[in-house]
Amino acid sequence: MSTCLRKLSVLLLLLLALTGCEERSQRVSRSQLLMGTLVDIVVVAPSSVAEPAIDAAFAEMHRIENLMSPHVEQSDVWRLSHQPGPVTVSAETAEVLRRGQIVASESGGAFDMTLGRLKQLWGVESATPRVPSDEEIRTALQGIGPDALRLEGHTVYKRRPELQVDLGGIAKGYAIDRAVAVLRQSGVRHASVNAGGDLRLIGDRGDRPWRIGIQHPRQSGELLATLDLEDIAVVTSGDYERFFERDGVRYHHLFDPQTGRPARGCQSVTVVTDEAMQADALATAVFVLGPQRGMEFLRQNRAEGILVTASGEVLVTPGLQSRVHWP
Repeated sequence: MSTCLRKLSVLLLLLLALTGCEERSQRVSRSQLLMGTLVDIVVVAPSSVAEPAIDAAFAEMHRIENLMSPHVEQSDVWRLSHQPGPVTVSAETAEVLRRGQIVASESGGAFDMTLGRLKQLWGVESATPRVPSDEEIRTALQGIGPDALRLEGHTVYKRRPELQVDLGGIAKGYAIDRAVAVLRQSGVRHASVNAGGDLRLIGDRGDRPWRIGIQHPRQSGELLATLDLEDIAVVTSGDYERFFERDGVRYHHLFDPQTGRPARGCQSVTVVTDEAMQADALATAVFVLGPQRGMEFLRQNRAEGILVTASGEVLVTPGLQSRVHWP
């Protein structure tokens, strides 16, 4: 055998060996309870890439929860609610507040991050929810609104010392975005981060788009529709998620800041846009605004969505119609 042929044979053997040792991509899925909901992360990649990437993504979401949860003592949000004077927060919390203020202002106050007192009053998510009196609601609404918080760098000033900050309508989306950033940094190109139905996608499933199910707001366990999507965020806000009933009336956790009572214009709102944080805030604002103003607000923010009105009518933005599949 000539020298050239021997070299070629060795090269072919090396290539075959490398190919045989190459780890194949697989679907790796893990779940954890975080931020009061079940978080599921799915990664399509070799196990040696997927496993440490998922570990890092969950660790990042834990970090955000410890930073922005009102239930974690000495978190940024806990201090904002319990300290009357100016509070210096992390750069991340300041950025989330800044982004939230933009949505609050543009929505005319439909999105509000200072409803902590009102939410505690109703206790929808507690073991003992109740319908408060008109006077209690009026008191809880004092001082709220888009201008209730003022940011100077990383320092937050409250218009009234008794205001309680709640980032429930935006912080979960930010945590999802951070998990996605960590997965990307780990080399992941196909993944899904799902926090209780609020999710963001990286790429596709490897050979086809992700198929996302939208819960029917009045038929438990049934899907309203499915969406074929990739590399995007999807967030749903609905009156079926957290609620209680009194005398046949459903009281849910999505409050209209103008009335201090649950918003009544929609049954559910699904928003599709680039970032989970933005989709999170928009979904809450649109739910409160109601169908007509909500659809216009989506258009203004260049977002897509599906709205189910209080009467059960389904509205779909033009850019999403070709990607919706009905059962």
